[in-house]
Amino acid sequence: MAVPPRVVHQRRATITALPLYYSGQLFKKQSGEKDFKKFYGELRGAALFLYEDVKQDTYTERLDLDQLKSMDLDAPFKKMAPAIFTLTTGTKEVKLRIDNADTGEEWRGYILTVAKKEIPSTLQLMPGQLLHLKETLAQEKKRTAGLGPNPPLPPRPAFLSSSSLHTSTSSETDNSSHGMPSCFFSVSRQEAEQMLETNPEYGNIILRPSSRTNSYGLTMRQLTNSGPVMKNYRVTSIPNSGFIIELDSPVKVPSLNAVISYVLEKTEYRLQPYSPSEPYDTTIEKPIMPSSTATSSTSKIKTIPKAKVQPIVHKDVPVQSPVKSIDNEYVIPEDECKNKKSERLFDGELHIVLQKRREMIYSRNDDHN
Repeated sequence: MAVPPRVVHQRRATITALPLYYSGQLFKKQSGEKDFKKFYGELRGAALFLYEDVKQDTYTERLDLDQLKSMDLDAPFKKMAPAIFTLTTGTKEVKLRIDNADTGEEWRGYILTVAKKEIPSTLQLMPGQLLHLKETLAQEKKRTAGLGPNPPLPPRPAFLSSSSLHTSTSSETDNSSHGMPSCFFSVSRQEAEQMLETNPEYGNIILRPSSRTNSYGLTMRQLTNSGPVMKNYRVTSIPNSGFIIELDSPVKVPSLNAVISYVLEKTEYRLQPYSPSEPYDTTIEKPIMPSSTATSSTSKIKTIPKAKVQPIVHKDVPVQSPVKSIDNEYVIPEDECKNKKSERLFDGELHIVLQKRREMIYSRNDDHN
């Protein structure tokens, strides 16, 4: 059973959360593509939403016009020829083709009005069409005036900014202080996809700011049977109410942390928030003392001074001066003198003993006679 157009319109209004200004059939071609693709386009706010057909309630592509630099007509205006416009933004170039030239001029008027916040003076439109443009301009100015600035963003991660000295740890601390999930990084869609593609071991989910005011982008890298696929989702902030995850059936959550929790639950925790890890060393080496340190430490060693004590001199004992020997004179050592004196005493005693013994022998001979 086909979905009624009124239901489709309500779903689109809920998903985009933007007022509808203009819609119709058009053809779109990206730079590098050969052929135009047919879409049903809706100009809501300052964004062009493209659907594959009128019955599709979820847009296939979105072209933000906030950064529109120019919208040029490729060929002079002709009634019977299709109008082909080249839209140039800060990051890409898109071609739009409208088969009816008058309808193409009306598309150009609405796109330039919401992008530049003024009605172009070179439009070739009827008075009634210009009146609708004025109403659109007033409504768009009122809408953008009520929007506040984007919430404060933490600094870019260190590995994306050569001039930054912050580490991933300090970035996560800043994120927490602003109520942001740890996987939030102030990067573009291309940078987020490159981070996930280069370091899949760090995680699969990155929350990032969006080019649209008060909205965020959710970039995820999912593995499929045909290989890894990058997917991007929009998260819109509702003042004093929370956030809406723009899915086929929009999901409302109270905070950005709840957005991550919802994604983890829906993917059965097979995806993880992106969190860069710091490298760790695996060996411990003995430190080498620098030469300057060794010299300084040696110089700091204190030397104990030697005590200066004068020799003790006894006053009662006269100090004898050493006897100087005469040249070529032999001096008998003291020990040798003592030995010779002992020998003389021994010889004297032996002589006395022998004399007494001799006298005794003589006296005995006399008695026998």
